[in-house]
Amino acid sequence: MDTGNLAILMIILVSLGLFAMIFGIFYLRNKERMAMIERGMEPISDVPIKRDNKSFNLTSGLLLIGSGLGLFIAYMINHYALSDNENPALFFSLISFFGGIGLLISYFIENKSNQKKDL
Repeated sequence: MDTGNLAILMIILVSLGLFAMIFGIFYLRNKERMAMIERGMEPISDVPIKRDNKSFNLTSGLLLIGSGLGLFIAYMINHYALSDNENPALFFSLISFFGGIGLLISYFIENKSNQKKDL
């Protein structure tokens, strides 16, 4: 079998598998709800309870600032200290490290504001 035919076969199989999975999920959910109704139970709604996360902007902003700062510092270290050696581990580690620091700062700010609200 040549690679062109194999690629077409893979696309067809993946599409059919995805369709079968989605159809199965909806079919089984409907069967479960119908069984609950037959037994006199209240079917559980799939609509999630929406919570207002007022500090989402703070959290995402500090995460992006920390990630950007980590990327900038990794670039500066890579360009000036390591004389242009490609080192992707440096980039990933510093982006993760400074992103985590941004999330930690966000946690402390939210914790402090929640303590002020409780008083």
